[in-house]
Amino acid sequence: MRIILIGPPGAGKGTQCQRLIEYLRVPHLSTGEMLRAAVRAGTPEGIEAEKYMGQGQLVPDPIIVEMVTKRLEYRDCRGGCLLDGFPRTLPQAEILDDLLERHAMSVDGVIELAVPHDELIHRMMARKRADDDPTIFSKRIASFELQTAPLLEYYQSQKKLATIDGLGDAESIFKRVLEAVQRFKNVVNLKGSKRNGSRRPSPPL
Repeated sequence: MRIILIGPPGAGKGTQCQRLIEYLRVPHLSTGEMLRAAVRAGTPEGIEAEKYMGQGQLVPDPIIVEMVTKRLEYRDCRGGCLLDGFPRTLPQAEILDDLLERHAMSVDGVIELAVPHDELIHRMMARKRADDDPTIFSKRIASFELQTAPLLEYYQSQKKLATIDGLGDAESIFKRVLEAVQRFKNVVNLKGSKRNGSRRPSPPL
């Protein structure tokens, strides 16, 4: 299956992603990890991306799209993947759909982890990570909300969006995630049955 996990900074995506990839047994495609690796390696993409990341802004589409496109072409992604951090904008979602369609594939489901703004700030303060500057953090949340809203509407119109309550302990949240995944599986299986359904044989003359 190809699942997208969406959530604002501090929503707990990392914990749920780890549980989900172990359950689905598919590669975890995290654009955040890809970008941080590129920054550490000092690649041209990493140097350019760092300018935006340091200001709490989203990295431009061309950089992200190129990285994800290359990764999706790896053999281990043929059976599915968990996309984390991509797509983040409507243009990215349209590009992803086009890319998958050219390979006779599609997004099977999108899970949104919904967490109130105040709770996100509380979690950020509790983590006390070196890069969790309150001003930068607020900008990241604002950028997420502004650019992701149309994305959620896009997947809702395709009936692929499941909004999950991101409050509670990790185990409770994961149970909600699995319920959404099961709904996605049911839809995929139904579509597969319709495509593979054979016609009844004609009665003998």
